[in-house]
Amino acid sequence: MAAMEGPLSKWTNVMKGWQYRWFVLDPQTGLLSYYTSKEKMMRGSRRGCVRLKGALIGIDDEDDSTFTITCDQKTFHFQARDAEERRKWVNGLEETIVRHSQPRRCDISDSYIPTLEDFDKKLVEADAYLQILINQESELVSKIDKCEDEEEKAKYDGLKSSAANLLESIKQSIVLLQLAKNAVNPMNGVIASENYEEDNYAEKNTARSKSSGAASDPIISSSSPQLHISPPVSPTRVTHHLSAQVPALSYSSSDDEDFYDADEYLLYEESSQWDSARDSPVPEIDTQNIEVKSPDAVTATKMYDEDEDDEELDCGKHGSVITHLLSQVRIGMDLTKVVLPTFILERRSLLEMFADFFAHPDIFSSIPDLEDPKDRIVQVTKWFLSAFHAGKKGSVAKKPYNPIIGETFQCFYDMTEPGTEYKEPKPEDIVTDGPVPWATKNQVGFLAEQVSHHPPISAFYAENYNKGVSVNAYIWTKSKFLGLSIGVEMIGQAVLSDLKHDEEYLLTFPNGYGRSILTVPWFEMGGKCSISCAKTGFASTVVFHTKPFYGGSRHRITSEVSHVSDRKPFLTITGEWNGVMTSKWANGNSETFIDTLTIKTHKKRVKPVDQQDEFESRRLWKDVTYNLKMKNMDSATAAKHKLEERQRSERKEREATGTKWITNNFYEEGDSFIYKRPLQKRLEEKLEQIQRDRELQLQQQQQEETQAATTAAATTQQPQIRSQTPPQVQILPPQIHPPTQPNVPSQPTIAAEIPQSVPATVTAEDTTTPIPDSAQDQINDLLG
Repeated sequence: MAAMEGPLSKWTNVMKGWQYRWFVLDPQTGLLSYYTSKEKMMRGSRRGCVRLKGALIGIDDEDDSTFTITCDQKTFHFQARDAEERRKWVNGLEETIVRHSQPRRCDISDSYIPTLEDFDKKLVEADAYLQILINQESELVSKIDKCEDEEEKAKYDGLKSSAANLLESIKQSIVLLQLAKNAVNPMNGVIASENYEEDNYAEKNTARSKSSGAASDPIISSSSPQLHISPPVSPTRVTHHLSAQVPALSYSSSDDEDFYDADEYLLYEESSQWDSARDSPVPEIDTQNIEVKSPDAVTATKMYDEDEDDEELDCGKHGSVITHLLSQVRIGMDLTKVVLPTFILERRSLLEMFADFFAHPDIFSSIPDLEDPKDRIVQVTKWFLSAFHAGKKGSVAKKPYNPIIGETFQCFYDMTEPGTEYKEPKPEDIVTDGPVPWATKNQVGFLAEQVSHHPPISAFYAENYNKGVSVNAYIWTKSKFLGLSIGVEMIGQAVLSDLKHDEEYLLTFPNGYGRSILTVPWFEMGGKCSISCAKTGFASTVVFHTKPFYGGSRHRITSEVSHVSDRKPFLTITGEWNGVMTSKWANGNSETFIDTLTIKTHKKRVKPVDQQDEFESRRLWKDVTYNLKMKNMDSATAAKHKLEERQRSERKEREATGTKWITNNFYEEGDSFIYKRPLQKRLEEKLEQIQRDRELQLQQQQQEETQAATTAAATTQQPQIRSQTPPQVQILPPQIHPPTQPNVPSQPTIAAEIPQSVPATVTAEDTTTPIPDSAQDQINDLLG
């Protein structure tokens, strides 16, 4: 039976009425979960669930839309939209109840039936032989490489390739056996399927890209024979957010569970299955007694050198670690709660990785310079396609740190040519109220914050003050096991604002995939993204293609740019997102759109670690990063464990006191997170301040004129002493001269920020004269 989802109304005693809820029926676990909305379901915020084992369904003949479920000494009341919808739900519920209520039948014969212990024994034996084969294959490759005779060496290449293929097939077979074992007899008595989300990426991406025919299949790709593992298929996209196990009773409350990162010390439980004579998995580590080395201030800053070559990662060297890890998961399982080995970590936080979106600040900042909206949508697409290659320094797939709640990352990009010497800015050029208070008006400042822990949501904001362009984004990353691959879904969106033209561009993100996790993992992206501007009607679609099962190349993209009134796109872009991309216009002309192989990325400017705040990423993770760099995995794990334990204890303390976490730089609006002090808001505040100053000047001038008139009237009433008074001095109203425009428009001075609409001479008659320019014109004046 396929899983199903949809809206129903549920009677609640709190509100004494019917309340809209989004329901998900999982026939495998026998749970009917419900959420306050579909968006809450996608975010994992479950309101409650009904355990269907032994449940009874009741139907009211007089009302063709309502039904009840009685279980665990409780009765739940539901209402469908019509009789047909009720029939579908009741049929699905009855099938699930029968499936989980009846005892399973099994035919027992007199022949010998293998036990689970026998299966475990054979599985351990197969894994032991795998280790022997790994060693033998390594020795064979070493001997072939040492062969000096090139002709003889060429003869052995076929043997070398066959040995690698055989080894890969055995690895995959053992993993599948371990997955089957966990499905039948789960570890710790918990069925793996009860701990993951049934939704699969291929289904989701296919639904998103039906119009373009693009699909992002969870296909396992490697240089050796490939294995295609197909996740379970359901007619509708179903997302389950279940707890770690099937609850003993039905309940109606919100889940609030911890999210874990990569910790080796939590990976494995002690088991007699492992033979100490061979390569065993990583044992449990006592992090309390491990010395964590901390770098000095200079080393802590230098170890983040971005020009350092990416280190090779071969998971084949950690065969037992990876295969035992994979035995704990199942295809489609949410990896949020699955701990991963420390050696696969990338030495930076996820927040810092998002900053690489602006590694080409010149492309980003030039968007408002284009006067034609058609050219601007093309430039936005160009910036979007150029933003991904900078985040991956090499082909090896590694996982960045999961940010802890409240963690921030700040940096800026200078607009000078990459490689040139950086010059300290003048104090008057610094945007002290911007996202990076030490960045100038002509630089791109970036600020990111981890705004939520459950679910893990990151928000970031970037701007170029002089150009009047900014980006506000939030991203929720969900990791999922896809067989021998790991998928990362990027839920969220970004809004690019062009204040000069009063335009907003809405952007979505692709999914990421880590392939060949048993050998040398590599990274690719897949899925359909969109870029659209509601004001101009221009839009762009970008499809990231995953590598096909047979043949094909990696990292391919196709993009189409068009107007809402056009039948066909006026621009088509093809190529590789980490290589060369070519554009073809409607008139047939072709040219290189972006060449990421030759284009230089700008270096992000970050404060020295010792000058950063406590919760800034590089300072927060410096001990973990330093020990990973020194290849001291135990110390790196202990340092990371300390951070995560502090986060959990602080969370428990907030729960005990009923304190809600308050974000520092962003606020929640619906399902989005908005930066508190965006550029447009700050410019509007400056305009209001200018208006208040102008009104104050007019009030002061009126008072001076009134006082002068009063004095003159008093003087004319005393003619007998006029000859003794000094000559009358004519009092003129003070002159306010227009501001001098700066010579360099890109560096506006303080005087240039006063709108040109202020009159050169202010008199009492101007007190009721409105500012002639529109708000948009005044903002453009402030931007220079």
